[in-house]
Amino acid sequence: MSNDQLVTGLVTQARNGDRQAWDAMVERYAPLIWSICRRYRLADADAHDVGQSVWLHLVDQLGALRDPAALPGWLATTTRRECRRVVCAARRSSVAGSAPNAEALPDEQAATAEQQLLAAERYAALREALLDLPLDWQRLIALLVADPPVPYAEISARLGIPIGSIGPTRRRCLDKLRQHPAITALNNAERPDGVTTYPTTHRRSNGYRSPARYDDVPADPVDG
Repeated sequence: MSNDQLVTGLVTQARNGDRQAWDAMVERYAPLIWSICRRYRLADADAHDVGQSVWLHLVDQLGALRDPAALPGWLATTTRRECRRVVCAARRSSVAGSAPNAEALPDEQAATAEQQLLAAERYAALREALLDLPLDWQRLIALLVADPPVPYAEISARLGIPIGSIGPTRRRCLDKLRQHPAITALNNAERPDGVTTYPTTHRRSNGYRSPARYDDVPADPVDG
């Protein structure tokens, strides 16, 4: 049974009231939720509260999940959103408590925190998607984004692949990243207008692009 089939089976059974399936989902994905809380450096009590909130959200949304196999991405995105909420609330409280004349500061501090956390969320989603790629694709992406840039000839020699296959393989890598649940869930969460964004790349001096940010780009990336 594939991973997608296993997840779909657990979600379907949990929707039908199977307590064992629900417990299996919690056991399977609680470490994912905890690891994201660790990335945001939450205290144990806050991490516990985030976990409780995420599972409560899932209870409400379980029947509305259009793609049960995308559950891991949904959990990751919901956990990051809850972590951001906790961190922003803590910063607002800290600013309000330490600044006697700070009526205007909380919003400014919250905006800065929001930007930082959004960047961390995007990085975490991209890292999660990258780690799900085949190992040889991970190595290819690592070489393509290296600084200073690595020539195609050296990439070919290191990976034992023809130079002509580097570009097409890179396109397949980026297509795979776009379709990863963590990326699609994050894009959908960030774009309430319904316009989907994709992980794209920074143009480098040698024409390579590195998957490092999110922009509105066509479905097919431009070759270097």
